[in-house]
Amino acid sequence: MQRLLYVGALAAALLVIGPSVAAAAEHESGEKLGLKLPFITMLPFAAMLASIAVLPLAAEHWWEHNKNKGIIVAALSIPLAAYLVGSFGDQAIHELAHKMMEYVSFIVLLASLFIISGGICVRGSLSGTPLVNTGVLALGAVLASIIGTTGASVLLIRPLLRANRLRKNKTHVVIFFIFIVSNCGGLLTPLGDPPLFLGFLKGVPFTWTLMLWPAWLVINGALLVIFNVWDQVAIRREEQQCHEPLLEEVTHHRRLHVAGMHNFVFLLGIVATIMASGAGMGFGGNAWPYGIQEGLMVALAAAAYFTTSDELRKENHFSAGPIIEVAVLFVGIFVTMTPALALLDVHGPALAKMGMQEPSHFFWASGILSSFLDNAPTYLTFAVTACAVHGVPTEGVDRYLADFLALPPEHHAAELLAAVSCGAVFMGANTYIGNGPNFMVKAIAEHGQVKMPSFFGYMLYSGCILIPLFIVATFLFFQ
Repeated sequence: MQRLLYVGALAAALLVIGPSVAAAAEHESGEKLGLKLPFITMLPFAAMLASIAVLPLAAEHWWEHNKNKGIIVAALSIPLAAYLVGSFGDQAIHELAHKMMEYVSFIVLLASLFIISGGICVRGSLSGTPLVNTGVLALGAVLASIIGTTGASVLLIRPLLRANRLRKNKTHVVIFFIFIVSNCGGLLTPLGDPPLFLGFLKGVPFTWTLMLWPAWLVINGALLVIFNVWDQVAIRREEQQCHEPLLEEVTHHRRLHVAGMHNFVFLLGIVATIMASGAGMGFGGNAWPYGIQEGLMVALAAAAYFTTSDELRKENHFSAGPIIEVAVLFVGIFVTMTPALALLDVHGPALAKMGMQEPSHFFWASGILSSFLDNAPTYLTFAVTACAVHGVPTEGVDRYLADFLALPPEHHAAELLAAVSCGAVFMGANTYIGNGPNFMVKAIAEHGQVKMPSFFGYMLYSGCILIPLFIVATFLFFQ
């Protein structure tokens, strides 16, 4: 309770200073910061990634404490921020302020959904069988495009973990959950994933992403088939090792019912807030002033928290630990990746002059960078690159992607934007930091005593399972 109040107070404080930060961010000089930055300024971001990858292996017990994660974050981000401000003045303040505003929006959304879903308790039990597990993942693939990858992830991960509580070998269940529910499932609507929402704000029609259903179906369908086979082999192997009829044991379950149903109203309120913000409702179709969307989400989360009993959250094994871990690590990621994104902003469109013309080029370029950088600005960078290839102006144009999609068919604008969209959404699954829900699901699973692979261990899974599927998708959809 005390930790949640602390997080809420911090979020409220950030929302209060948000408008003043936004005002300061308006003082941007003409030349972009990325043209001035040395490439060496990307080293703190590389060190941040290395810390997340190596320290859980080299100093496991030390790394378990969020305080120690905070030490690493401060050691890497504070000197970098000081250097940027000292060397580039107001322009650096603008970039850092902008990233902090994005961070607040990001963490408020994650924390709101985390708190609300923590009050939804599935009583009884699902069967932790391969068929039921596959069904939950399939449901998540659909929900991810309706309530977003974050919303679907926080809603379904706890019931799935509870269904598999009797199983010892369940790491692969969480990994495929991240692949499907936290990433690949969110392709069909702008609500599904932040890159698509930004595309919507830049002029992509709300229903346009529905045309991506063949890629959505192939990738998610293949992942579900692979998972089902994997899970069947895993449960049979586990039965052989323990010499017990595990399948019969996990099949036995009590009648399902859901407690805390009122929290679904708050969950839908979050979705409605995102839709209303994107549509500029109440502001003549213009973007909402910063802080309104975030304030509404904080209010919905607070209402959900104080209208749900402590006993229900305790029964749901709810703890603030996972969201605090995500908040600590991602503030460091957002600060240290500021130079990388600034450099990408100025050098990314230059790729158009280096023969980057085909959909496959855009699919892999946007996908690889989305695996390690924020996939939302990465999406916009390569959308601008696609516009540059075909001479569509973007400077000072709010809805330039509408102009891009209106090009004659011979320009293949839809194919290029589809490649950027699929790359940014699908390949966010390649690493723990590729998409916000990834790390949160990992933290929730570890809090539930599931042994999760290291940063590189997870990439071994994604490299062996996802990359071959993305190669197939390249030949099917992006040639």
